[in-house]
Amino acid sequence: MLSVVPIRAPLEVAVTVRRFVPVVSVCLIVVASVGAWAQGVQPYPDAFTDQKVHPKTPMAPPPINAVFQDPDFGALMVRVTDENTNPKDLHSYFRNPVSETTAWSADGRKFFLVGEERNVLAFSFETSTMVISALPGAGTGGGFTIPLYAPPTFSFVDPDLVYGTMAGAPLTIATFRFSTGAVTPLIDTTTCGMQPPLMAGLHVHSSDISISADDNRIEINAGGNQPGNRIFSIVYDKELGCRWYNTQTGQIGGSWGPTGQAVVPENFEINHAYISGSGQYIKLDAGRKGYYVWDTTSLNVQPCYSHGGPHCNGYNSLGYDTLINSAGFIDEMNTLRRPLSDLTNFIQLVSPLLPHLWGMDIHFTWSGGHLNNNVPVCGSAYSFDGQNEVKQPYDGEIFCIETDLVVSSTVWRFAHHRATWDDEYYWSEPFGNVSLDGRFLLFSSSWDGQVGTNKDGDPRSDVWIVKLD
Repeated sequence: MLSVVPIRAPLEVAVTVRRFVPVVSVCLIVVASVGAWAQGVQPYPDAFTDQKVHPKTPMAPPPINAVFQDPDFGALMVRVTDENTNPKDLHSYFRNPVSETTAWSADGRKFFLVGEERNVLAFSFETSTMVISALPGAGTGGGFTIPLYAPPTFSFVDPDLVYGTMAGAPLTIATFRFSTGAVTPLIDTTTCGMQPPLMAGLHVHSSDISISADDNRIEINAGGNQPGNRIFSIVYDKELGCRWYNTQTGQIGGSWGPTGQAVVPENFEINHAYISGSGQYIKLDAGRKGYYVWDTTSLNVQPCYSHGGPHCNGYNSLGYDTLINSAGFIDEMNTLRRPLSDLTNFIQLVSPLLPHLWGMDIHFTWSGGHLNNNVPVCGSAYSFDGQNEVKQPYDGEIFCIETDLVVSSTVWRFAHHRATWDDEYYWSEPFGNVSLDGRFLLFSSSWDGQVGTNKDGDPRSDVWIVKLD
């Protein structure tokens, strides 16, 4: 049964472009094709699209599984977790996985989140009512523990399947199937012939896993004992086998593609790495230095430096063969789109800008972009000095940006996420993860610090869902 949280009357705003709807009549029209959004078709007809300041209304955190409206923009929302969600670790925090991980199943009816001890909990989701329920075999608290190393990633084509690395063997890529409960190893990457040899051990772990849009190619990065000092990007093709790049020596090898020295000015270590939807490109994050893009069909590696350009500052997200990032100049909302084949060839997505809007960072999420470069990219803006006061347009908001500029440049605004960043706690940031059809977005938030602390006195965060329409 759908529980309802009372909401206040609609705000009076200067430009009313969103319809506030009764929560009791929750309804969702599912988009049949992600590609149908392209060429200027309006994906979010009820969203605010102005550039005005919308103050944040004080609001206590609602109970879990009770649909409510954001009081400022009208989007429907639901809280997924609270301090009792994990009975084995009461008052622990919960977070959304990073944006390049696909946290939603292909049909949008399952999602997962990450707990404080890196346990991955999956839930069932009813798209028509936004009701969250337990999957078969779930433990007390309703979360089903996915038996793969955190975090895994959902298949783009099979809603019953997730990819990850094996718990206890994080250099082995595997799948987990919900309907059978089976974990199936695909490849032990220590057999891929890296130079020097990659060997399993206490200080050699994998970090991240990402897949191409057809599920045929899987990338992990490995070596070292933590993110920031990985040296191998490993691409496993289900038909062709392994291909790898040692970013410290510059050597590229494997069972397919040309082998030899990477065409790149210098060597570096990997913080994170992800594969594009096409499976052709790998984005290699080198931390504050910037990032590099490896064309796996060649020895070509392009640098994109944080300082010196071409405007590669800020967080970013991959599409099919395209990258979107915050530019870091003119305005915090200045968002660029560029082909992975030529990082210097970028276009500006938000126009006109409101010059001198500063004080916010933006996390992007673009799962549907892996399938189609022209679907909107979504973001969550948060203060990098921990302030939660709304002073400017987009402060503390969840929004989506048009990427197909055939008709216009549009920013759709949905809700205040109410996350307060604390620089001592990385996961206090409002990481978002959008469903493949672009209709729901998971995000983590402390709800203006109102969800309490864990057993150590550290600030908690919970996971929430907002409906985008």
